[in-house]
Amino acid sequence: MRISDYIEQAFANLSKKKLRTFLTTFGVVIGIGALVSMISFGKGVQKNVTDRFKELELFNYIIVSTDSQEKSTDPDEQSSKEEYLTSEFTGGLKTKILDDTFIQKVTQLKGVESAFPEVRFPAMIRFNEKEEFTLIQVLPAYACQSSLAKLRAGKPYTSDDVNSLIISDTMLHRMGIKNPQEAIGQQIELLTLVLDYSFFNLANIVSAIFGVKDPNVTKSDKLPFSSRKYSLTIVGVVERMGFGGAMPLRSDVFIPPGPSQQMEKLSLTSIWDFFQSKKQTKGYSAVSVRLSSAKYIEPIKKQIQNWGFKTFALLDQLEEMKRGFIFMDMFLFAIGMIAIVVASLGIINTMVMSILERYKEIGIAKAVGARDSDVKKIFLFEAGTIGFLGGIFGLALGWAVSILINQVVNYFLARQGIPYVNYFSFPWWLCLGAIAFSVLVSLVAGIYPTMRAARVDPVAALRHD
Repeated sequence: MRISDYIEQAFANLSKKKLRTFLTTFGVVIGIGALVSMISFGKGVQKNVTDRFKELELFNYIIVSTDSQEKSTDPDEQSSKEEYLTSEFTGGLKTKILDDTFIQKVTQLKGVESAFPEVRFPAMIRFNEKEEFTLIQVLPAYACQSSLAKLRAGKPYTSDDVNSLIISDTMLHRMGIKNPQEAIGQQIELLTLVLDYSFFNLANIVSAIFGVKDPNVTKSDKLPFSSRKYSLTIVGVVERMGFGGAMPLRSDVFIPPGPSQQMEKLSLTSIWDFFQSKKQTKGYSAVSVRLSSAKYIEPIKKQIQNWGFKTFALLDQLEEMKRGFIFMDMFLFAIGMIAIVVASLGIINTMVMSILERYKEIGIAKAVGARDSDVKKIFLFEAGTIGFLGGIFGLALGWAVSILINQVVNYFLARQGIPYVNYFSFPWWLCLGAIAFSVLVSLVAGIYPTMRAARVDPVAALRHD
């Protein structure tokens, strides 16, 4: 018999029991649909993250930070370090400083395009008769004009000294503004926190901690903070990523360095900042270094580490991220395989029932010269046909369900101001692999029934009633 004959006979035999064939095939459809949806979600998340990082060129960034403190007991070792890396030595504690001198030094290295510090401070923003507490990030104009900031409305500020502000669409949405264009050109108020040193007197401290126990001390509910109000103009609305902000941009509000320097504000990187004197240079908590190419990552990192700073690059975490995605894919695959196993049991049951019903037919075929291999092929083609149909319709089901889930999720996220994101991905290998895997599982499930059919004794089968 030719292959076309086996296929024609498989469809003819399966069509005799339409309801049973439909239910068995539907079980495969459910299993393949669940498996395809699971894997496509994992691949969609991976694709969104990696593509977004590549689009924003985040793999070309190095985040430089400092160790809080290092113990130094050798005075000669202190003097051997470059001057701009040290600030004060108190009790043998050496503190490395990320300041403007470091930024000037690092920008002279080959492969470094620019560097800007991470300066963030808490503030209350007041706009459209609503208030929101957030962290304001100071962003230089050249960084604002780069590919990092994806503007939905307006334009980036062109100078470090303009009294302007860029806000995220998510923050605007929380403040009742759904159309970002409406906010362009409007004034917004920033209320910064300032440490009130007048609070730190014996009377207030005793009153705050112990209550009123001394008749000469009056109770005060005053906190050791006061506020300063500043007004800025919204010039741009930046798009907030669906998977979180880019590494150098981690706030919802951005202002230029000029206005920031004129503001009285409380910029805290740790609790120890409370105990530093006003004259002490604290430096920056972190500095983002942008490279012209990812090939400079390792040499620049080594140079900065030799200076005594800590470095972090997303490129270093890429392999770890890939391993994490592999584990996630395996977990989703394992969940989808539960439905596949159930579907394979249905195939076995269907094929065994078909053998019992066609017991005499098998005996006649073998009596007229059919070999065991011919009988095996007949039932294997029937199992493969179920798997093929289940794979095609399962792929269609998984695709339809993924679109539905994606639309529903994006509908609710859009109400929070988060842009549209396609959380599912269907590469060509997944589509072809789903059909091939479905056929393979069906053939494996059909091995036992075909072996049982091949062992049928034609004499006993002909006598079978």
